[in-house]
Amino acid sequence: MMLNWIALACLAGAALLLVALSVVDLKVRLLPNEMVAGFATLGLVFHITTLARFLPVPEIIAGGLTGFLVLYAVRFVANKIYQQDALGLGDVKLTGAAGLWLGPESVMMALSLGALAAMVHGLAYALFMAAKTRQKPDFARLQIPAGPGFAIGIALTGFLKFYNFFGEVL
Repeated sequence: MMLNWIALACLAGAALLLVALSVVDLKVRLLPNEMVAGFATLGLVFHITTLARFLPVPEIIAGGLTGFLVLYAVRFVANKIYQQDALGLGDVKLTGAAGLWLGPESVMMALSLGALAAMVHGLAYALFMAAKTRQKPDFARLQIPAGPGFAIGIALTGFLKFYNFFGEVL
């Protein structure tokens, strides 16, 4: 069926965009709006071409709102505590876009896995820098981009959510 191939192309495009977003975020600490919008659009096209078989329309909308609002709330509180931008709006938009793909429950799983991946990345980076400079790791001043961690969480959750689809198409 032609629609299944379009949906499969959306999944492939989403994976490529998550990799590209991670690379850009690691290099310049920015998640470009155009790329995040493309990721969101691919999610909507995926659900249209699968006839909302994986998520009903209300859950697609609720997922987008959940992903955006939960991370926006985290950003708001962290910015108040640290008196500076602790989390970028690009990360908030990315998790909103992920919610369109995954729905409210699965976007929360993606956020959790993404936070874990970011923590592991941060610990590894701090230990690497400490070994390189021969100083104690400074975890209090550690700043790493959150996008790659969230991308890992989104990709893992998406793979689990859409795993059966691959068997249908291939």
